Amino acid sequence: MKHLKVGDIAPDFTALNENEESVSLSDYRGKGVILFFYPKDDSPGCTKEACNLRDNYKQIQKLGFEVLGISPDKTTKHKKFIDKYEFQYSLIADTEKDIINSYGLWGPKKFMGREVTGVHRTTFVIDPEGVISHIIEKVKTKDHAEQIFALVKEAIT
Repeated sequence: MKHLKVGDIAPDFTALNENEESVSLSDYRGKGVILFFYPKDDSPGCTKEACNLRDNYKQIQKLGFEVLGISPDKTTKHKKFIDKYEFQYSLIADTEKDIINSYGLWGPKKFMGREVTGVHRTTFVIDPEGVISHIIEKVKTKDHAEQIFALVKEAIT
């Protein structure tokens, strides 16, 4: 498994969002990006995380960041998830797990006491030049935006 670290250039990607539009990380150069990887649309933890980011989206934008979510789900499932919870940001479909693998986030993990293979819930804070400034590996789904704000505000001050 690849291990990215703070200071690395975030791997670029091009994939489809919920509207079947092609999106690249490089499209966001000049802006910060909160890139969050999550296992599955509409599951309890993923819904809490995505809704927490939705509820804090305007504040995240005020700090100069855009939000993008990535999971192995299809574009149609992303669209339903966005419509159901009224997310203001895009979700990227990575059905082949190319992006997930390029970030080193596919592999064995513990889930409900068993070892399974899947996406490691992780968030990358990427600066306007495309450099990883922070990595959140222990995501608190209900308080994820607070984790981000603590890191970003620390970097600004």
